Amino acid sequence: MTRAELDKDPHDVRRMFDAVARRYDLTNDVLSMGQDRRWRKDVIRAVDPQPGELVLDLAAGTGTSSQPFADLGATVVPCDFSIGMLQVGKKAKPHLPFTAGDGTKLPFADNTFDAVTISFGLRNIVDPKAGLRELRRVTRPGGRLVVCEFSHPTNKPFRTVYMEYLMKALPAIARTVSSAPDAYVYLAESIRAWPDQQGLARWIAEAGWGGCEIRNLSGGIVALHRATA
Repeated sequence: MTRAELDKDPHDVRRMFDAVARRYDLTNDVLSMGQDRRWRKDVIRAVDPQPGELVLDLAAGTGTSSQPFADLGATVVPCDFSIGMLQVGKKAKPHLPFTAGDGTKLPFADNTFDAVTISFGLRNIVDPKAGLRELRRVTRPGGRLVVCEFSHPTNKPFRTVYMEYLMKALPAIARTVSSAPDAYVYLAESIRAWPDQQGLARWIAEAGWGGCEIRNLSGGIVALHRATA
């Protein structure tokens, strides 16, 4: 299924993630060659959660990205629009307060969280700019935002090789490990169409966040954006 087809009906995106939920974490580990584990650690360091803080982990999926916050003493709320993802996560991590929520209409009051974060999920929100505004709404003054998302490799020759991998190798590998391999055609297209590091920084500023800092990971395959409310 292509990105254009899914954009016609946002509910199809939710169904797609429901379908990949069962083997989602394994597939991500294989496709990233294990780098996703290091990226998650980088997110934790960027958020810098303190004991007793309340952290929103949006697009948390099965909660793999959420557990480290709880391990450090923060209260973390894993939130996702995919019921399938939440069900898989709740079965494995029943102690976490998994919450269903649309990134453009979060089910939380204004100024609720000390920090909010979203990893590899902002581009799957039907309106990413609205998602950034919602994250700003639910964050307390002075709170932190950390976005971890696929981006544009900074080396042009490597960028060409990387795009070839995305559009050809990634769907082929997904067919061997994913519970719904066709979904990775969409994911590859969504990564290719995503704005570069500076483009996302502009979106973050337009949504009301200040002091945006950018850190490239893995040569720019992934970028961390950190800002404050």
